[in-house]
Amino acid sequence: MSYLSEKEIEGVKLVHLDSFMNKSGGAVAKVVKSKKAAKNLIVIYDDLDLGLGTMKLSYDRGSGGHRGVESIIKALGTREFIRVRIGISPTTPSGKLKKPKGEKEVEKFILGDFKKSEEEILKKVFKKAFDAISKVRDTDVYSAMTEFNS
Repeated sequence: MSYLSEKEIEGVKLVHLDSFMNKSGGAVAKVVKSKKAAKNLIVIYDDLDLGLGTMKLSYDRGSGGHRGVESIIKALGTREFIRVRIGISPTTPSGKLKKPKGEKEVEKFILGDFKKSEEEILKKVFKKAFDAISKVRDTDVYSAMTEFNS
């Protein structure tokens, strides 16, 4: 496992992994070499527990059952890193989640393609995520969480 590419945008170093998310801890550990460095790590990932187009920042939390985050916590030996959770679950008009049920359905959903309309929603949330990461860079994670999680 290694990383596929690395670049910097506006002072933020981005690393794209070539491993499956569920096994990303080994690849992340090659880039993040200490617990102190992990405090500056920002992991961006999809989250079935959030509605499509929503975003949530968190720091020093558990995995929430996300196997990729579990892999990173285990490899780094710490939970002290920033997460940007991007919601991908469909919702009802009232906002209730309509998550797929069962392991096969979840896998099919996660590995499936987004509809054009969903891609447009995701573009907006990606912009919001970039703004949140910029806020973290310019201030701190707690200020960003206050602004972007409300």
